[in-house]
Amino acid sequence: MRIKPMAIGRWAATAALALLCAQAQAQPLTKVRFMLDWRFEGPAALFLLPKAKGYFEQEGLDVSIDAGAGGGTTITRVASGSYDIGFADMGSIIEFMANNVNNPAAQMQATYVVYDSAPMAVFTLKKDGIAKPADLAGKTLGAPVFDPGRRLFPVFAKANGIDPASVKWTSMDPSLRETLLQRGQVQGITGFYFTSLMALTSRGVGEDQLNIMKYADNGVKMYGNSIFATKKYIDQNPKVMAAFIRAFTRGAREVLADPDASIAYVKAREPMTDVALEKRRLRLAIDSAVATPAARANGIGAADPAVIRRMVTQIVDAYGLKATPDSDALFSGAFMPPQPERMIFGK
Repeated sequence: MRIKPMAIGRWAATAALALLCAQAQAQPLTKVRFMLDWRFEGPAALFLLPKAKGYFEQEGLDVSIDAGAGGGTTITRVASGSYDIGFADMGSIIEFMANNVNNPAAQMQATYVVYDSAPMAVFTLKKDGIAKPADLAGKTLGAPVFDPGRRLFPVFAKANGIDPASVKWTSMDPSLRETLLQRGQVQGITGFYFTSLMALTSRGVGEDQLNIMKYADNGVKMYGNSIFATKKYIDQNPKVMAAFIRAFTRGAREVLADPDASIAYVKAREPMTDVALEKRRLRLAIDSAVATPAARANGIGAADPAVIRRMVTQIVDAYGLKATPDSDALFSGAFMPPQPERMIFGK
């Protein structure tokens, strides 16, 4: 039987790939300690799928993935060296950098924007008549002290002509945030759109009962969660950063292709996962924060320097920070795969 040249070519390519994988596996894996921004919920599938499928290992990495307790906590844990790479919102990274501008050991750099649109939002109940940003003046809002929406509320307030000092804040454990709004103990809350919406609906508060003011729809164009590390770690481990991002991109393509099936990897890590709820949460995260028009056009992971410069100006001005971090040093796209490999959204 005569073997067609095309079949030989496919066989050779498959054999070469198998050889490369075998060679990579023969080398000792580099340990990488990675920390999420939050719990093992739907969006964590973006990292848990490539871990479970061995994509990190195929890149020569032994990646451990731990849940976070808020992006601010993740940033400080990475800065301290407890973790090598983290996932946190860009606004909090900028604030941290501004407060530590003279500490070389604490200099951070984002290397891949996952949430192309920051997913922060203010939630109020329609029955309270708080329908637009101006209505928040004089009201009491609730959120954990580390919540990115609360941390960045001064930027939201300034963009909408509100005096941030006119808003009072109540702090609480994250598990109580939506309950306090439901009970009327606060008049609004801040949170990630897909996190608080799912928490409220699971408590019987329908979306038709809510007014939702997304920051992105109210004058605040910011990047959200990004993969980041200290500049020191990045400079010492450039191949690790590139390998981590390649594996992530490969996994993210599969998550976007079949979000519902991807929740199985979250369930495997967190057995108490409500599968139906997390399927919806993941889809909301993709639709609102990941698969934006800009990301679809330019590929996942990229950042516009002009947007980062504007973010730095907004955050420094709104917080009255004494130092301004170098916007050009806050993001590096040097470790990303070529653009065609990052066009993962399909049609």
